[in-house]
Amino acid sequence: MARIVVGVADCHVAADPEASLVTYALGSCIGLAAYDPVAGVGGLLHFMLPESSLDVAKSRDNPCMFADTGIPVLLERMSAHGASKRRLVVSAAGAAQLLDDQKVFEIGKRNYLATRRQLWKHGILLKNEAVGGADFRTVILELDTGRLLLQEAGRTREWASASRRKGDSVVIPHSDRG
Repeated sequence: MARIVVGVADCHVAADPEASLVTYALGSCIGLAAYDPVAGVGGLLHFMLPESSLDVAKSRDNPCMFADTGIPVLLERMSAHGASKRRLVVSAAGAAQLLDDQKVFEIGKRNYLATRRQLWKHGILLKNEAVGGADFRTVILELDTGRLLLQEAGRTREWASASRRKGDSVVIPHSDRG
């Protein structure tokens, strides 16, 4: 299975069942994984900061650096590949409290709140989340099945996923609200 690496301030969307999307070392950043089990389309966004107003010029050059501009990019790219927002299984990892013992900046917490706000604006709920704490995390989204793996604190676990296997009927975990 080919791995497509999603770097910091990056976003990839694919429908290749022979590929997986992976992002490494999520600290205060957030890795947002989305999968449409009917279309077989998956996307992964790795953003650094909550709001593009922090640096408007950078947000124009790279909207994937920020939650408020990166999440719409992820959703638009997935839609262009045939995904539907109402079928998405969405998971978030990261938002750790690192290098800020005094809790002055709280970037992780602010990133998480921005994520929830953006998803709410688009009528999307998180199915899984592994946020906060002080551990780095890695997220792997397998595009053939929608299986999502989370690596943290030296262990790997599978999150509940859309579970699409070749020849299987599709189970959609979210309601089909409009």
